[in-house]
Amino acid sequence: MVALALVLSGCSWFDSDDSSSSSQSPEPSPTPTEFEQANVDSASGDAASITATAERTGPSFRSDNIGVSFEATDLADPRLDPAKSNLDEQLSALGSPALRFAGNALDRRTFWTSKGEKPKHGEKSTITPDDLKRLKKLVDVTGSTVTLGVPLGTYDPERGADMAAHAVDILGDSLVGLGIGNEPNGYTVDDVPDGAVREDGWNEDKYVGQLEAYAKAIHAKRPDAPIIGPDVYDGAWMTAFLDSGVKNKTALAQHWYQLYECDSTKVPGRGPQAANLIVPLAKEAAKKNLGIGKSKADAADLPLWLEETGPTSCSGTNDTSLTNASALWAADYTLYAATLGVERMAMHSMLGACKGGAPMSLICDPADRGDQSNEFQVRPNMLGLRLLVPSVGGEFTSTDVTGGGNMSAYTVVKNDGRTLVTTVINANDAAKVGGNPVTLSMPSGFEVDKATQVFGTSNDVKSATQVVPANPLPADVPFSGKEPAAASASAVPSDGAGDGKLRIDLAGSSVTVFIMRK
Repeated sequence: MVALALVLSGCSWFDSDDSSSSSQSPEPSPTPTEFEQANVDSASGDAASITATAERTGPSFRSDNIGVSFEATDLADPRLDPAKSNLDEQLSALGSPALRFAGNALDRRTFWTSKGEKPKHGEKSTITPDDLKRLKKLVDVTGSTVTLGVPLGTYDPERGADMAAHAVDILGDSLVGLGIGNEPNGYTVDDVPDGAVREDGWNEDKYVGQLEAYAKAIHAKRPDAPIIGPDVYDGAWMTAFLDSGVKNKTALAQHWYQLYECDSTKVPGRGPQAANLIVPLAKEAAKKNLGIGKSKADAADLPLWLEETGPTSCSGTNDTSLTNASALWAADYTLYAATLGVERMAMHSMLGACKGGAPMSLICDPADRGDQSNEFQVRPNMLGLRLLVPSVGGEFTSTDVTGGGNMSAYTVVKNDGRTLVTTVINANDAAKVGGNPVTLSMPSGFEVDKATQVFGTSNDVKSATQVVPANPLPADVPFSGKEPAAASASAVPSDGAGDGKLRIDLAGSSVTVFIMRK
């Protein structure tokens, strides 16, 4: 069970293949002034009817629902400084994203010191207060909140408390959680390179004893320090954290990866094939597994934070992560998790190479191996997340999708009810259907102000996800479905000037955001 839990939630160190990522261009050139799709010449897919309402259904979509998790060793990277790279710009394109630093490197490669000491147990990366000061520069620019891992691999509560105290003092209000260790349920498992950091017999009880010792030492220095945990997939370890004597528990931190059966080739299934990211089974699995954490968090009256997640934890899967399907998945999964009550989410990444780097990483360095550049590139999943920024600050409403094949939609209401944002994920393969005729019904008084989209020529196309920037719709939009008499395929208001419906052929293999205003 421990081994399975680690496989389900494990971070990947690197990808062993030689695939590479080409640059993802955020906008075409020249920049258009109208929303225009590129690949809907023949929309042969099933027709869909989407009804967007202003009827609130509960959860909100927060800025922290969009986030990035990094390896703890990335704290030592000088490129965190906004003056040293474009990382701040790439992150700011996600709004004010949640940032998290931990991962497998936390307990196996990271050494903290505020006194200039050398690593005690062969750790590869030394983190100091200066590194946290550099991180503070980044979060000041991006407006992000941060969760920070404290190493538990080598047991040293006083050193951990020293790191926590400096983090509280330096990061201030931007620090929202301290995680003690990363995936402690996998400390004796060798699936992680050089991964065993505890002897056989390590279990939940021993974890709680060391967790409480760390928390006690931290709170002796900084009584209000926020503690999160246990940063695992396994429900038994979640219960152990929640039942512990740790004070000031701030959130239940869960990990989960969508595709974890690394040897499987079954479609639909949980193997690391791109098609498995967008099958309905993926959403069913998310509901079941995130429900484990949500039910335990609710019982403890704590929020559920998905501190580490991604499309796949399997090595050798850069090809999957480079596909357009990963962009569709990132948007759909993030919104769906938020509707389930997840209040913070971080997609696991690292500041590594595009070629051979972490397969799930949102960003990567295009420099040759052994070199570094200061111009990070984004991958398709990052482009999918960027489209969610207009939904930040909104509250989910009732949205119904009828027909359309593999299609889903989410709507939020914001600005005191004056703005609706509907995100449509059309996972029907553009290579097969081109697009789908869609009828979007709007509440009374609303009309489409702007639309934006990411798309690919197919679900499987690699490093070729493209962006249609936010612009007003043209006077006439293509629509190949059945159109009632006197209806118009345009973004008309529903105040008597039209029937309150937008009829449009929507490209397959796309995520489209419609911003509607009264």
